Amino acid sequence: MNLTEQMRVILPGQTIGIIGGGQLGRMMALAAKQSGFKIAVLDPTPNSPCGQVADVEITAAFHDANALEQLAEMSDVVTFEFENIDADSLDGIAEKVWIPQGTDILRITQDRILEKRAIEKSGVRVAPFAEVYDREDLDQALQVIGFPSVLKTARGGYDGKGQLVLWSEVDLQQAGDILAHGHCVLEQFIPFEKEISVIVTRKADGEFRVFPVVENIHVNNILHETIAPARISEAAQGAAIDMAYQLAVSLDLVGTLAIEMFLVSEDEILINELAPRPHNSGHYSIEACVTSQFEQHIRAVCNWPLGQTEMHMNAVMVNVLGEHVDGVIGAIVENPEWKVHFYGKEEAKTGRKMGHITILNPDPSEVLEELELTKIWTNKSMIK
Repeated sequence: MNLTEQMRVILPGQTIGIIGGGQLGRMMALAAKQSGFKIAVLDPTPNSPCGQVADVEITAAFHDANALEQLAEMSDVVTFEFENIDADSLDGIAEKVWIPQGTDILRITQDRILEKRAIEKSGVRVAPFAEVYDREDLDQALQVIGFPSVLKTARGGYDGKGQLVLWSEVDLQQAGDILAHGHCVLEQFIPFEKEISVIVTRKADGEFRVFPVVENIHVNNILHETIAPARISEAAQGAAIDMAYQLAVSLDLVGTLAIEMFLVSEDEILINELAPRPHNSGHYSIEACVTSQFEQHIRAVCNWPLGQTEMHMNAVMVNVLGEHVDGVIGAIVENPEWKVHFYGKEEAKTGRKMGHITILNPDPSEVLEELELTKIWTNKSMIK
């Protein structure tokens, strides 16, 4: 990025284009509009969550050249809410509109192999892995990686989709569906103590801010609760933040990067995955931090000074899936401490993220116990 671009500033009244109309785009847009920006969004679904709050809604496929041209023409800067966007298509409008995040980070995070190589290049650790293209590759990789291990498609997949845990040779019978994608990765299964994550934001001039390290609890491979800050040692917190800084600098990050990690032992950490945008585990920051992850992302891509990230109070965020909606709505009047967010999605499908709740409380354990007592979240085995 040249000096002119480093000095460019997007001001209130100008337009931010967002590629992707989901809940992350919606919360980006709300943060941006609070600061006086206009919003144009591109998404294939009409009346998308972001489209409901945008000034202009373009309904088209993400790779639609005409739609991208239209977005570029009406925007002063363009950002994205998820990484599975065709980078070549985005390059096609780069001369017409400022895209401060660039497309290199998209290409890296779209492919688990490229992502793992980039993580290793930065000097931080990932679980042992091997590239796999067919059953012969898989058999050879298992000789090195062993059981248990995780077979994942190199591209696509989220919330546990596109992956298979191989506990023994018996599970190889199910590997065909994953291998059908061609390009896969086999990772050593890591018996971790906690899943944690860090969200870091960086500007083109190198200004850097990191949010508190948080603890994540998953149910059925979908994030269920985030506990902020994470219940880990100071040494582990420091190591996680150091890793976030190393990755941000190595990737020449502009904007937001969410880093999912495994706490393997008290102070040992491995990197799991990266996401170059705001993240589900950062939603607590809207109420709990001086600056939310969404405002911070807007500040970074508009080249404003970054905000402070200190927490007002400890917090717990719990996801509201389709199967939880009726229970949550029925319980709102009895829970004044709940900060309730719904995303404007029309159909409440099982497993679909419909919203989230954040609860501020100095004692996270008290919040977790109270959430369990509501009986809304029925999978109690993972709630501790």
